[in-house]
Amino acid sequence: MKIKIKYFGMLTDITSCEEEIIDFSGVLILELLEVLFIKYPNLKNKKFQVAQNNELVPVNIKISSQEIVLLPPFSGG
Repeated sequence: MKIKIKYFGMLTDITSCEEEIIDFSGVLILELLEVLFIKYPNLKNKKFQVAQNNELVPVNIKISSQEIVLLPPFSGG
C-alpha cells in the first residue's frame, strides 16, 4: 500500500522534505518507522509523536490510514 508520511518541525530538516509517499507492505506503525529509520538514520535519535486519523497514537498500533504524521515535541506555555 502507498502511505503518505508528513513531517513537521526539525523532522523536515532530517528528511529534507515535508511529505513523501512510500510503498509499505507492513501492518504496524512500528514497522513503518523501522523503514524510515533505515532511510533516515538520524531520525532514530529524535523524539517525536505519531498521528493517524488526526489522533496521536502508540507505535504498536495497526496502520488504519493512508496518511501518517510525525510531530516533534511540543513546547507549551
